[in-house]
Amino acid sequence: MGGQYRITGDKYPRMRRPRGRRRLVFLVVASVTALGLVGWGTLQLIDVFTGKGDKATAAGTKSDCTSTAGPSAKATTASTTSTAAGTLPRPGQITVNVLNATPRSGLAKQTADELKKRGFRIGDVGNATATYDKKVNGAGILLGAKGAAQAALPVLGTQLSGAEVKTDGRAQADRVDLIIGTAFKSLTKKEDADKALATLSGPRPAASASPKSC
Repeated sequence: MGGQYRITGDKYPRMRRPRGRRRLVFLVVASVTALGLVGWGTLQLIDVFTGKGDKATAAGTKSDCTSTAGPSAKATTASTTSTAAGTLPRPGQITVNVLNATPRSGLAKQTADELKKRGFRIGDVGNATATYDKKVNGAGILLGAKGAAQAALPVLGTQLSGAEVKTDGRAQADRVDLIIGTAFKSLTKKEDADKALATLSGPRPAASASPKSC
C-alpha cells in the first residue's frame, strides 16, 4: 500500500472490541444473577414462615381428631354408661311403706308380703293418711323424696303398672310409699316385673358426641 502509512513485517493488527463494552456486559449479567439469587432466597423464606407453618397446623388438627376418637373417648363412653346404670338402687336397698287407701281390708299386708318376696324391704304397713284415704282412684301412688324420682321410685314402679309417681319434702330417698288405690287389683306379675326391672337396670346408651370434621 502506498501513502503515508505502510504495513511492515508478517503480523497484522487485529480489530478488538473496546474493553469498556465488555465490562458493561459483565456487570449486567452479574446484576441479573444477583437479583435472581435474592428472589430465590425470598421465596425460600416465605415457604419457611408460611408454608411449613400451615402444615404444622394441619398436623396438629389431625392429631386432635385422632385423640378424640381414640381410647380415651371410648373410656369416657364406658364410664358414662356405667354411671347411668349404677344410679339405680336394688330392691333390697329400698324400704317400702305399704298404705291402703281403699275400703278393702287386709290389702296392705297382702301387697307388702308379695313385695318382700320380691326382695324389697318393708316399712310401715297400714291405712293411708287422711290426705289420700279413699282419694286415690287409680291403681296406686308411688310417693317419695325428690331424690327418689330417678332412683327408688322407678324401681318400685316396675312392680305396679299404671301407678302415679309423686314426690314430697322428705329427706330420706331410699324410703318410699306405695299407696294402694281403688283401681288396684294386684301387683304386676313377677316375671313381667323382673323383665321390666332388668331393662331398667341394664346399661343405658350414652349420648355420643358428633364426630369432629377433619
